[in-house]
Amino acid sequence: MTSFGISLLLVAGAQAAAECAADALGTSRVLAVDPAAFPRVGRKQFAATLALDRREVVLTFDDGPWPGTTAKILDALRAECVRATFFVLGRNALAHPDILRRELSEGHTVAHHTWSHPLLSRIGASAAEAEIDRGIAAVDGVLYGKRESQPVTPFFRFPGFASSPALLDYLARRRIVVFGADLWASDWNPMSPDAELRLVLRRLEQARGGIVLFHDTKRQTAAMLPALLRALKARGFRVVHVVPVNPAGSR
Repeated sequence: MTSFGISLLLVAGAQAAAECAADALGTSRVLAVDPAAFPRVGRKQFAATLALDRREVVLTFDDGPWPGTTAKILDALRAECVRATFFVLGRNALAHPDILRRELSEGHTVAHHTWSHPLLSRIGASAAEAEIDRGIAAVDGVLYGKRESQPVTPFFRFPGFASSPALLDYLARRRIVVFGADLWASDWNPMSPDAELRLVLRRLEQARGGIVLFHDTKRQTAAMLPALLRALKARGFRVVHVVPVNPAGSR
């Protein structure tokens, strides 16, 4: 990321911090991710992950934006001065543009998750590439009024982690970082917020931190998140905000 971009993030963070409680969890640092150094991250899928220290956590949310649940998640993050990354669907971006714009305006990273959530390894290469491109165009059109081949934020997550060697190479050629996860909340399974909280904390302690996958479309996750953020603070975990090292259109 350029010095100009980092300055903007620091200013936004300082302004938000003034609105948070003195004992808020906060965001401990900003990590600029270079696709040349980290083309694929997340040990659930790949050999490497981000350069995180022990007990550092990257919070990520898939499949939104979605009415009700995404707003509650944004409220919880804002209350604790925490920045996250949202891997959004293009069709939901067009259906709920105000929620998408709120994610960006509150300092979160808005990344990509296809247009409509197909399992890309199960469809043809041209159809898969079109799904990726249509999703990028929808998100960047809403947020920046531009529909160029290179996304402003070159971060992508495969729906269902259903990648293929050809698609991974395709994204690498475009210098788009592919995010897997180091652990997940398993929130696609029905469970109570308390059960999800216990599950996530147990996995975080076992992994000693990492990239965590949630879904901002899930009511149980939205209900659980405030307690999780407080528990992270109490247990000495620190939140890291990931951003592109050199976003498209930066100065």
